[in-house]
Formats: sequence, structure tokens, C-alpha cells
Amino acid sequence: MGYRIDLNCDVGESYGAYVIGRDEEVIPHVTSANVACGFHGGDPIVMRHTVRLARSRGVAVGAHPGYPDLMGFGRRNMNLTGEETQNYLTYQVGALRAFCNSERIELQHVKPHGALYNMAAEDPDLAQAIVESVKDFHPEPILLVLAKSKMQRLCEEAGIKVAREAFADRAYNPDGTLVSRKVAGAVITNPEQVRERVVKMVKESTVFSVDGKKVDLGRVDSICVHGDNPEAVGIASAIRSTLLREGIKVSPLSEFL
Repeated sequence: MGYRIDLNCDVGESYGAYVIGRDEEVIPHVTSANVACGFHGGDPIVMRHTVRLARSRGVAVGAHPGYPDLMGFGRRNMNLTGEETQNYLTYQVGALRAFCNSERIELQHVKPHGALYNMAAEDPDLAQAIVESVKDFHPEPILLVLAKSKMQRLCEEAGIKVAREAFADRAYNPDGTLVSRKVAGAVITNPEQVRERVVKMVKESTVFSVDGKKVDLGRVDSICVHGDNPEAVGIASAIRSTLLREGIKVSPLSEFL
């Protein structure tokens, strides 16, 4: 059986004078870039620069919209109406798509950020608002969602082109959700620790939870590395070299979904 996987990274999260991540170093190792859209991180200058950087490296570009929460980096839960959520996403994705159009590159996907992503994995009303926002765009971008989540099922029922995502540098709970960042060990920073777990994610569709239980992820289309992880460059490099060594083809989502 031939395996194929996308390797994505959250980038473009610097803001004004504040530099977050090492985008120039990590982007060459990935196949898809999730570009922050100004609400949790990023600004117009950073957005254009990141889109241009991805294009120069042949990396596909996606929008990474989040809650309007610069102070909390989009990682604090918010209680918004469905209409508010939909409008916030449309605003952010539309802005990133405009930069993509200006740089003559297609917007490949949308991946909600942080608390918005995690809440939507379990909240059908929030997930529906995200789906409705994505459906407003033509052509519809691919939507990245947590593998085996409620949001995945809702997207499939709605006919949205969906990519099922697993996380190389995040610990898992037994139910397949991500361990809260407030818990020690929630973020994995050792590049060697991710090698075997990523191969299992792709070939066996499994990952071990924090308590040692095997979690069924179902099919995985994309592996994520967080750009603000201090070891993001080493982790992305280790993953790509390991996947290639295992005979797993690494390519953007648009080439196989």
C-alpha cells in the first residue's frame, strides 16, 4: 500500500515588532502553511511576507483564522454566536485569500486556530458556523479538522472537502482530543520523540495517549507541527526525513484530496 501525507505548520504568527517562530527555517520542511490572519497573531505585513515565502518554496497556503484574542494568542475559549463566528472567519479567510490572489497563489485550505479549533471539535453548533463560512467561498477550500472528531463527521455529512489532521507535537487524551496546554507535557519538544509516533499515525492510524492507551485516529491526511514550538524546525525536519525513509510520500493536500 502506498502512503501519502501532508505536513503542515502554523506560521505567520508574528505581530508588529514581536517575532514568533522561525518561519523562514521551518517552511522549507513542510508542504502546507497555515497562515495567521491577524486575530490571534499576524498582521498585513506578516501575512503578505508569509504567503510570498511559502510560494517561493512551493508550499501550499491555507488560512489560519482564530478568535479575536491577540492577548491570549487565540487559546482562550470565547462564547460567540454562530453568526459572529461565521463573520469573523469570513473576514479573516477573505483577507488571506486577497493576499494569495495578489501573489498569484491559490488558497488551498482553512484550518481554525487554537481554542476555536478545539471547541469546534466537540461543539456541533460552532462547527456548523465554521462549515457555513467555508461554504461561502468559491471554490471551497479544504477544511482541516481533528481526526475522528465530531466536526469531521459534520463536515463529511455537509459535503465539505475535509482533511483529517493529527498532531506530531501534542499529547493526546484517551478520547482522541488534545491535552490542555495547561498540563505539563502537553507540548512535545523532542524531535526524536515524534519520529515513531508519526509513522504510527500514518501507517496504523493510531497514537498513544498520555496514559499509554492506543487511540484510533482513523485515516490521517495531514500531520501538524506548531510554528511557535521552540523546536519546530528540528521536529519538522525529523518528521520529513523519517516519512521519506519509510517510503511515505509527502505532498500538499491539493495533490491527493
